[in-house]
Amino acid sequence: MASHIVPPAVEQSESAVISNRLEAYRADHQTKHPFVVQFPAPQTITQLELATLLSLRGRLHQVEKQVQEAEQSIKTRLAAGAILEPGDYGAELKEDFRRNVWWKDVVVRLAERLRTSRTVSLVIE
Repeated sequence: MASHIVPPAVEQSESAVISNRLEAYRADHQTKHPFVVQFPAPQTITQLELATLLSLRGRLHQVEKQVQEAEQSIKTRLAAGAILEPGDYGAELKEDFRRNVWWKDVVVRLAERLRTSRTVSLVIE
């Protein structure tokens, strides 16, 4: 049986191996900072962006008001018996009856079993 002989210069203790690996790791990662988190530089919010947002909010309010007015006008005319022009779209008033689900009605429900509220919505197809 042949014995494996290691020259004394090559032979290292376990602590020496760990020490060498640690030094190599430090040398490889010396310029890197693994615990430093870099955030992108904050961007400037321009006055133009703010003015644009405010303008859009104002226009949104105007458009919402126009939509409500147009819906109410069509609902009123349909309720009065208006006739629809033939075409791609149809409109009708849809009536739903549903129970109020507010927490107060839980108490009222014990006395009034059939409390309902009427809603009318415009359906455009």
